[in-house]
Amino acid sequence: MNESPRAAPPAPASGTREAVRQDSVVRLTSAGLFAGRREIEIEHAGRIYRLRITQNDKLILTA
Repeated sequence: MNESPRAAPPAPASGTREAVRQDSVVRLTSAGLFAGRREIEIEHAGRIYRLRITQNDKLILTA
């Protein structure tokens, strides 16, 4: 059987949120996700979660 080689995914455009796909894992940069903010909200299964960057540059997720 002939298998065609996998094409590399297109590079993200400059200034966009960066996402890199490796097998089944998607990697997002925190800089792209937060876009200059220190806190974002994530909605999951009807609940709102807060993801914050602390003063020590760590991430904290709370419900």
